[in-house]
Amino acid sequence: MQAFHFDAQPLSLPPGHRFPQHKYGALRERLAARVPGLRLQPAPKAALPAVRAVHTHAYVDKVLQGGLSAAEQREIGFPWHPGMPVRALHSVGATLAATRAALAEGLAMNLGGGTHHASAAQGGGYCVFNDVAVAARWAQRQRGVTQVLVIDLDVHQGNGTAALFAGDPTVFTLSLHGAKNFPFRKVAGDLDVDLPDHCGDAAYLQALDAALSEVERRLPRPPELVFYLAGADPHEGDRLGRLGLSTAGMAARDERVFAWLRRHRAATVLLMAGGYPTELEQLLDVQQATVEQALALWAEWNNPAPSLNPTPDDAFGAAAGG
Repeated sequence: MQAFHFDAQPLSLPPGHRFPQHKYGALRERLAARVPGLRLQPAPKAALPAVRAVHTHAYVDKVLQGGLSAAEQREIGFPWHPGMPVRALHSVGATLAATRAALAEGLAMNLGGGTHHASAAQGGGYCVFNDVAVAARWAQRQRGVTQVLVIDLDVHQGNGTAALFAGDPTVFTLSLHGAKNFPFRKVAGDLDVDLPDHCGDAAYLQALDAALSEVERRLPRPPELVFYLAGADPHEGDRLGRLGLSTAGMAARDERVFAWLRRHRAATVLLMAGGYPTELEQLLDVQQATVEQALALWAEWNNPAPSLNPTPDDAFGAAAGG
């Protein structure tokens, strides 16, 4: 399974800044050492036309040229530095590359990504450009994908993604998130599930089961491309998450999502999204478990067991249109 990373370009952050940028390199090193089935590759830089297809030209130019106001930088959470646009374009490039790979092989991943707070004309919540939106629009325009599904299980609501696809039936957005967590002013997506602080495993998994069933009922057509934001921040060890899922609960979350994807056989892009650990190794354990489940599904799709009664739907490529 192809996995794209972009941790070579660090941000220039002040001392004590709470964004854990070191986690990206640590995850890459962990996966390289412990998950040999991954094909780890440095991310390419996203082409500007793809980014401008989602974000306004004025906003993109301000990011590239250092024209963000102090208020805009505070909203994003990072001070502008020449490394900011470089990192942002590679973050989007990782998701674009993973999307190409997923459409060819069924499943691929970005070791970061899930920058779901960025909307057309502004960033926010440590998100500069919205990688999922850019990749979804690229897939629709360049590969003819007609139905996209976003399964956003980061603990924070994907307000930017919801705003970008509001009123667009070709992209369905599902978000399970903390009701009282950031962003404090939510933007309604197609299906939003607000969860109370400290809900724990049982309530979370029950809500997820109901949400996935509701997606099946409401999708206008079967999804051809799915973006799964597998944020680690619902975990009980996360500094900002507050939902209190155990490690076993996080694994059960992923099992449900991958079982749903197994049934629908849509090309899938896995994104690691958020995670603000009190203990880095605990975060890496959760993320590694997610990746291992994804790798098992990739292997199943690319090395299917022989069918006694093959049909056209048995081929992933036929089902996914890829």
